Amino acid sequence: MNLNRSILISCAAVVLAGAAFALVARAQKPAPPRVVRVSLPAAPAAPAAATAPDTTRELVINRETYSYPGRGRRDPFVSLMNTEELRPLLTDLKLVAVAFDATGRNSVAVLRDLSTKEQYRVKVGQEIGRMRVAAINQKNVVFGITEFGYSRQESLAMNDSTQVRTQ
Repeated sequence: MNLNRSILISCAAVVLAGAAFALVARAQKPAPPRVVRVSLPAAPAAPAAATAPDTTRELVINRETYSYPGRGRRDPFVSLMNTEELRPLLTDLKLVAVAFDATGRNSVAVLRDLSTKEQYRVKVGQEIGRMRVAAINQKNVVFGITEFGYSRQESLAMNDSTQVRTQ
């Protein structure tokens, strides 16, 4: 019984190794087109006909393969946008000052990036990072943010400078 089992296991291992080798060989070179012969059922026409028409046809099936030679090319999973294009983030910005114009055309907001200490002067319609300035009010700035095809509006308010600081 053990001899039969060991022969069966070794035969299965040989078959699996052959299948794995065939898969590796097929992955390295494109497979040739496969030809399939299809026979169509004969029509129940005249049974007395001496010669039957040929009802077999060849159908060629080509398998589409794709390979990506990675040598000398960029990694396809790395983002095309670098982090400088993503900055500044709304969470890193602080509204420092607003020069407000009642007509809304000449309003200017001064923003400071808390992580890089950069300062930005923006007007309505100007883009900063991934954000577009939608409106500038007396105490806040409204940004329109478009990410992954969805748009939303976020507001950045100025801190109240009338509060008394305690140490």
